[in-house]
Amino acid sequence: MKPTVISAEALFEAHRPTLHWEWVAGHAHPERRFDDGAVRRARSAADLVGYLNYIHPYRVQIVGAREVAYLSASTAEDQERRIQRIVTLEPPMVIVADNQPVPERLVALCDRAEIPLFVTRESAGQVIDVVRGYLAQLFAERTTRHGVFMDILGLGVLLTGESGLGKSELGLELISRGHGLVADDAVDLFRVSQTVLEGRCPELLQNLLEVRGIGLLDIKAIFGETAVRRKMRLKLIVHLVRKETLEKEFERVPYDPLYEEILDIPVRKVVIAVDAGRNLAVLVEAAVRNTIL
Repeated sequence: MKPTVISAEALFEAHRPTLHWEWVAGHAHPERRFDDGAVRRARSAADLVGYLNYIHPYRVQIVGAREVAYLSASTAEDQERRIQRIVTLEPPMVIVADNQPVPERLVALCDRAEIPLFVTRESAGQVIDVVRGYLAQLFAERTTRHGVFMDILGLGVLLTGESGLGKSELGLELISRGHGLVADDAVDLFRVSQTVLEGRCPELLQNLLEVRGIGLLDIKAIFGETAVRRKMRLKLIVHLVRKETLEKEFERVPYDPLYEEILDIPVRKVVIAVDAGRNLAVLVEAAVRNTIL
C-alpha cells in the first residue's frame, strides 16, 4: 500500500529550512501532485526526479548550471520551444538549482501552466538527493497498527494490547518520566529497508494523546518540544495483557525471546501482565534496558 501522494506545497515546506528555496511561479496550484499513473509505473523515487536531458512526463525537472547555459545559449525561438516542451510534459514541479538566474520565459510559462517553480542556491546534486529521499516514502511498504508509539531511552517502542488496559495512561506516565511520544492510537509503519521499520504519526494526530476522562492532550504544548518525536525506528513491541490472559496463553518465563512479524520484518516482543499494584512504567523501562543490552 502506498501513502498519499505528496503535493508541491508539502515538498516545499518540508525542505524550506534545508534547501533555502523560493517559490517564484505557479502559486495558483500549490496542491499540485504527482500523477497517479506515473507513481504506479515508477520503480523507485529515482524515476520521479531528473535533469532536462532526460525529460520524462510527470517527473520533477531539475534545472542546474548546464541546463540554464543550454537554454540561455539558444535563440529566443529555440528557448521558447525547449521550455514549452518542459511545460507540455506536465512536471509536478520545476526546480532551478546551482544559484542560477531563472529564464524569464520559464517563469512566465510555469505561471501560465500553474506548475510550481522553486529556485535554490544549493547544488543540483544535493537537491536531487533530498527530493529523492523525500519521495522514497511513496514506495515504502506501509501498514497501520493500533497502539502508542514512543521513544524510550532512544529505542522505538510500540505499546499494544486490548482496549481499556491503559496504554495511553501508561504513555502519559512515560512522557512525564522524560520519554517521547511519536503517535497515539494509530501508528503508520513503513518498511524503509530490508530490516528496518520506521513508525510515524498520522498528520491529524500529531502531538496528541487521548486519555480517558480527560480527553485529547496536546503533549507538545504541555510538556514542550522535547516530549514529542517526528519518527522512530521500531525496535520493540510491549504487549499488555490481563493477568488471566498471560497465564492461559503465554509462558511465565519464556525460554526464547518472542518476536512479531510486521511487513515480513521480525520485531522483538515482550508481554507484560496488567494487574493492581504493578508499576507498568518501570516494567516497560526495564524491558527496554534489557533489549538494549
